[in-house]
Amino acid sequence: MASPLRSLMLLLAVLAMAWAGTSRPPQRLLGAPQEADASEEVMQQALDFALSEYNKGSNDAYHSRTIQVVRARKQLVAGINYYLDVEMGRTTCTKSQTNLTNCPFHGQPHLMRKALCSFQIYSVPWKGTHTLTKSSCKNA
Repeated sequence: MASPLRSLMLLLAVLAMAWAGTSRPPQRLLGAPQEADASEEVMQQALDFALSEYNKGSNDAYHSRTIQVVRARKQLVAGINYYLDVEMGRTTCTKSQTNLTNCPFHGQPHLMRKALCSFQIYSVPWKGTHTLTKSSCKNA
């Protein structure tokens, strides 16, 4: 038969482990991607760069632009990795037009296109360089 002191010690150890497991904030790995505010200026610059590169590489006669940013993250490495998940839409502006800010989305069903895109942009701010390292899109 276990002594009352031993039982009490065991109970205290179990309670201490349970308390320690719930009282800590979740650990964040150093250098791991972190959620970011898509409205931050640096995130907007990364998005503008990714969009420009996407439109340059697209065979579509029309430009696409952002409908909404679904998720934004950043990661500190030897520079900064920006990860953007974006809902994109096809606009009425052709590739010969340069200002996309006020460019409306196509309203005609046969010309309307939406896509969900994931972009990874690597930036070295102190060198002023940006590179689109990954880009993938699927029709929405």
